[in-house]
Amino acid sequence: MKTFEESELILAQQNRLYHINLNNDEIADTVIVVGDQNRVASISKYFSKIESKSEHREFVAHTGYYNNKRLTVLSTGIGTDNIDIVLTELDAAVNIDPVSRTIKEKKRQLNIIRLGTSGALQPNIQVNDIVVSTHGLGLDGLLNFYHIEEKIYHHDISKLFIQHTNWPSTLPYPYCVSGSDILIEKFKEVKNIHFGITATAPGFYGPQGRQLRLMSAIPDLNEKLTSFDFSGLKITNFEMETSALYGLGKALGHQCVTVCVIIANRIIKQFTKNYQESVEKLILTSLEKLT
Repeated sequence: MKTFEESELILAQQNRLYHINLNNDEIADTVIVVGDQNRVASISKYFSKIESKSEHREFVAHTGYYNNKRLTVLSTGIGTDNIDIVLTELDAAVNIDPVSRTIKEKKRQLNIIRLGTSGALQPNIQVNDIVVSTHGLGLDGLLNFYHIEEKIYHHDISKLFIQHTNWPSTLPYPYCVSGSDILIEKFKEVKNIHFGITATAPGFYGPQGRQLRLMSAIPDLNEKLTSFDFSGLKITNFEMETSALYGLGKALGHQCVTVCVIIANRIIKQFTKNYQESVEKLILTSLEKLT
């Protein structure tokens, strides 16, 4: 049985994982992850009881109860690199014994729900609408660093995307992974909701087709994303976390879904005028659906 060395499985006090500062007992079976650390308190303020709080760098966590269901809310910061840390350490906290430093025989499966903000890539998706990601299309390259079973990938979607966009060979392979059908189903009856592929970028500007002083390597990237169609499945939005969440989550045996409120439409150039109100609606809707 493999034993993980101190340099590989890094533990802080009370056997907490180094970055997220949590141990097994402090993590609920349902974990809501958010990018903004201030959004943790915006969610936990609705809890009937807060059991524990922790904070380390950008990783803030509150565990408590809503509708008698135990939940953990954890901030990740921005980007797939941070998702790599959070997903790996969440799994290690619940599935690796910190004393023996070996993988537990009986493993916990977490329900991990990302609540975020996003930009729409379809003209019919209005600002303040909600998008649920059926798939994460990774333009970031993170999963290329892991040996992961081929069965989790949707290579048929990736191959058509490469052909449709004339994807440059100098950029990472655009891997595609689906979200949890179980968690996606919970949001099917929500008003003003859309389902589709979420493109995950490794940056906010050039990787999402924005051009300020530097030109984008793919100037018409957004138009190509908008016109992509895989058997009626379209790319609905752009953000920076979902592909890593879906890929690592599925590879480690967890259920994952991303639910985002649209604060901008990149195609019709609109931006929401009531950002906080839209986020509050997303939070309350999600808490009810998850509990």
